[in-house]
Amino acid sequence: MYNLHAHSLLSDGVLLPSEVAARYFALGYKVIAITDHVDYSNIESTVKAILDFTQHWPKSSGIKILAGVELTHIPTEQFKPLAKYARTNDIKVIIAHGQTLMEPVVEGTNRAALEADIDILAHPGIISEKDALLAKRRDIFLEITSRQGHALSNRHVVECARKTGAKLILDTDSHTPDDIISPAKLVDAGRKAGLTQKEINEVYQNIGKFLRKKEGKI
Repeated sequence: MYNLHAHSLLSDGVLLPSEVAARYFALGYKVIAITDHVDYSNIESTVKAILDFTQHWPKSSGIKILAGVELTHIPTEQFKPLAKYARTNDIKVIIAHGQTLMEPVVEGTNRAALEADIDILAHPGIISEKDALLAKRRDIFLEITSRQGHALSNRHVVECARKTGAKLILDTDSHTPDDIISPAKLVDAGRKAGLTQKEINEVYQNIGKFLRKKEGKI
């Protein structure tokens, strides 16, 4: 099982990356990404810290840890250069903080993020079909999240994905120990969003393909 959206105390999480890894491993996850929040103020230091951590993580641990970032609350014109910086510096999973219903996010963020070199648009709120089509064309995942509040628009995101063929991903967006839930509970979040078992299977097949594409870089 996979979870590609998790935070540590490198941004606004409360656990060390090693503690995040240990808790996910104990629940049966095989691959996670630690994707701390970044903007121009901290991207250099955060990228260095997470790469230092993942490069020293033992392959024998039983869980693979991917270096990631979440581009968060940034002006729309900064998505492309910051995504390029992360990609150039060997970050494997690039998330953009989408237009969640729970926080004041700049209008146009979903579109600007989807035009940049990202992998996942997190909790994209009431995303438009036009932007969902762009996600499909650019092979970017739209996130279905188990995180309280952000999950309010999950059903809308599912419906947009069905209409447009955009790919979905199930993520926890964990910040605290309580956010780190079992794979079964994460799948339940998908069901509550309206996903069928067939669609859930497709979600995990697509995540597997995404990880295999990166296999030589992980």
